[in-house]
Amino acid sequence: MLKAPGLQKVKQLQIRPFTLTLTHQIILGLLVGIAVGVTLSHFGLQKKAQYIKPFSELFLRLIKMIIAPIIFFSLVAGVAGAGHVRTIGRMGGRALIYFEVIAFFALGLGLLVGNLVRPGEGVEVPTEKVPDALAQAQAQSWGDLILHTFPSSIVQAMAEGDVLQIVVFAILFAVALGTLKERAQPVIELCEVGAEAMFKLTNMIMHYAPIGVGAAIAYTIGVAPKGVWVLISLAGLVGTLYATLVLFLLLVLLPVALFFKVPMRKFLMVVREPAIIAFTTTSSEAALPRLMEGLERLGVPRRIVSFILPLGYSFNLDGTTLYLSLAAIFIAQASHHVMSISQQVTMLLTLMLTSKGVAAVPRASMVILAGTLAKYNLPPEGLMLILGVDTLMDMARTTVNVIGNALATVLVCKWEGEFNEAPMSELRRAREAGEL
Repeated sequence: MLKAPGLQKVKQLQIRPFTLTLTHQIILGLLVGIAVGVTLSHFGLQKKAQYIKPFSELFLRLIKMIIAPIIFFSLVAGVAGAGHVRTIGRMGGRALIYFEVIAFFALGLGLLVGNLVRPGEGVEVPTEKVPDALAQAQAQSWGDLILHTFPSSIVQAMAEGDVLQIVVFAILFAVALGTLKERAQPVIELCEVGAEAMFKLTNMIMHYAPIGVGAAIAYTIGVAPKGVWVLISLAGLVGTLYATLVLFLLLVLLPVALFFKVPMRKFLMVVREPAIIAFTTTSSEAALPRLMEGLERLGVPRRIVSFILPLGYSFNLDGTTLYLSLAAIFIAQASHHVMSISQQVTMLLTLMLTSKGVAAVPRASMVILAGTLAKYNLPPEGLMLILGVDTLMDMARTTVNVIGNALATVLVCKWEGEFNEAPMSELRRAREAGEL
């Protein structure tokens, strides 16, 4: 008996039920958090926002709890287990060259837009006293940065979550382990199992992400000093930063990705969720475990992910470096200081060096900016302008930092000729299972 072709088409068109993926849940949590924060701020209930803060801090603590074990286990297993000790130096060299080139474009774009848009004009520098910790801050010297790279205690480095020191120790440990040959196999297998367990734990923690993200954004908006008036008075700076970061993504990172034939649709699928987490929590660390897992699913070997991505967290902060140059120009304009072209070029080169110590300093970008202001005789009181909206700007620059480091990891992997692109069907299955 022949079946009508129309009936066959109807049977083929099965409507799939809509399910809330983890990304959808996080976005929903973000929207709810914004609504709660606006309500608290509007009705003058800033003190009530303190009750929300622990829920966001709990999420960050859970994430920080697993960062050190993930980096250590995966890097030791990848380097010592596969015998790739010799390639570490080559990968690191390529990554650092890429980091410096991209940092130059980021700083240059910040200076260019700052001079063209001039967001500091019409803004007055306040007379409030600058906190002593910022007023006396100086950027790290190269000597300090080199010394800080090597931990005096790995226990202390793990307790403080110092990513760079953990990476250095893990590589040295893996090199030593590789010299033991067969005797090292039980330790390598232990690290492989440990890495798998940490990624499973990451998936468990991420089920709490919608609550943590919603609480973080609600608290940020709910306790904003002076409410929306601060944003209005400094809308030029905030808007200029956001627009410049978008330009950086479109004019620098996107062409680089297209030139090296990065599969953009799959890349965005992997980066989307970590970027949302970074934006809402203003923490690159909060996005690190999920981003490591996602890049591995995309086709980047674990040993490359566990080495290049943490390295980028210390040396490749695209959003932060762009912000530093733009903020310095903004304060110069607000304080009516005219910086010559030669001074701005010198400042760009200086920031290329000093910004490499950003990850190792508390309230990192503010400390680097304070040191830059002192070096070029700009008023430290200009920091008070930035502090009022720093959280809003930190959300954007942290997101760009995460995206930039994800791209850098994929590029280094392609340079090494080891990128094994995952099929779209596999990525979709992982997303539906809440693992992406």
